[in-house]
Amino acid sequence: MVTGWPRKRSHRGCRTLTAVDPGGATRNVRSRASVMVKKKQPRLIAEMARKIRAYRELKSRPRESQKYALDYGTMKRPHTGKMLPVLAWQDVRRESRLFSLLAGMRLFGVGRLFTRKSWLADHTEPSYWQITKVKVDYTSENMDHGKAWGVLTLKGKQESEVKEVDKVMYHDWRLVPKHVEQQLKDFEPAPEPPVRYVPYPPLLRAMLLAKHKRAAGSVLAEEPLLPLQRDVLLSKDYFRRQEQEAIKREGTAV
Repeated sequence: MVTGWPRKRSHRGCRTLTAVDPGGATRNVRSRASVMVKKKQPRLIAEMARKIRAYRELKSRPRESQKYALDYGTMKRPHTGKMLPVLAWQDVRRESRLFSLLAGMRLFGVGRLFTRKSWLADHTEPSYWQITKVKVDYTSENMDHGKAWGVLTLKGKQESEVKEVDKVMYHDWRLVPKHVEQQLKDFEPAPEPPVRYVPYPPLLRAMLLAKHKRAAGSVLAEEPLLPLQRDVLLSKDYFRRQEQEAIKREGTAV
């Protein structure tokens, strides 16, 4: 029989009772019915504090008009105090930023094509952005700051997804005239050349043949060849997506 109230509680949350055997001996019995999984309580105050800190960080973050403002007399940005490179001074005085062009257009240039001076100098194939969405910073003096999204066509190859336009603060953007837009859209890029293959170096070739022989138990019938093509998987967009996913997963520390 079991006598008395629980004497002690184990570190696992189980109750230890004192039992008396028919022979008079006493022993400790652990009650399994008392084993319960403690439910994790929501940390409401901590979650509220995290949201408040995120809101304050968002409010204290400088706007686009403050971050990329430029003093054309000294060629310095007032927010950071950094001076632009000397090689960029000529373009700053002659060329325009993207939102300087969008601010004076109907619907902020949605649907129009924009290219860059550096693309015209570097590529013979047409390279341009087709603007699909614009988010203007209305706190700027001339509404010439903000973010834009569109479809990129680089070297005549159009991308399938819409993404944010980068380097909108650079002074090398140009508007594509209306009578030239259809000519750029009708451009057919040249077909890509076939992938060339070369033999592997002797040591690497011997390693591949030995690995195949251990795995399959037979000698490789065809000669292994190395393709002369580089697939860029770790692009800038890849690292940006990884950083955003890490922020969403971890959140802010409490």
